[in-house]
Amino acid sequence: MALDVVELQAFYGSPVGQVARRILSARLRSIWPDLRGFALAGVGYANAYLTIFRDEAERTVALMPAAQGVAVWPRTGPSASALVDPVLLPLGEASLDRVLLVHALEACGNPRELLSEVWQALKPGGRIIVIAPNRRGLWARLDTTPFGQGQPFSRAQLTGLLREALFTPELWTEALFVPPLNRALFLRSAVAFERTGHALSLPFAGIHLIEAVKQVYRVLPVSQARANRARLVPKLAPTAP
Repeated sequence: MALDVVELQAFYGSPVGQVARRILSARLRSIWPDLRGFALAGVGYANAYLTIFRDEAERTVALMPAAQGVAVWPRTGPSASALVDPVLLPLGEASLDRVLLVHALEACGNPRELLSEVWQALKPGGRIIVIAPNRRGLWARLDTTPFGQGQPFSRAQLTGLLREALFTPELWTEALFVPPLNRALFLRSAVAFERTGHALSLPFAGIHLIEAVKQVYRVLPVSQARANRARLVPKLAPTAP
């Protein structure tokens, strides 16, 4: 199921969305504390989180799926957002150091192809963080947030997808133990929910966050989308005068 950019913007403007953004941004910053000199891309709807890295990364772009729609990002200055086909990204091979996937895998019809595209765009040793809804969590069971749309994942499913795409998962964490309810009591207690959830290793976190590194020790087959595109390129040859 495709997510809509207008609904995503409305969510992150709501009290629940602002709490989710603060919690996830803090977790992302703890995983990537310094991106100076790195080229970063957000795929899906990563606008809410790219801002924390924008001023230090060498360059930052937001790539949004065509079915979702595109929003101008950042709000000031030249736009760094683009509408793309998620399984045929307009990126050169080995052109990025870091990729952040948010609201991407769960809404993509072919997550394997998407991860394959990201693999090709990353430099050797490049890293990816995937943020995806936890199928055991409450956030995936309520359709009042974007994390309740599309396909949720278990830890084993995400690990399998990443390994099939030649990524090695290196760090796994979870977030959003607070219920996704627009009630002042829950929102004020969000930090306490996070601390308690992590301390007790509770199984109902709303979100998986996994960092993985690109493997480079064997050849990745060309994706079907790229293979089809290559066959459509005409072969030009000089004609006799």
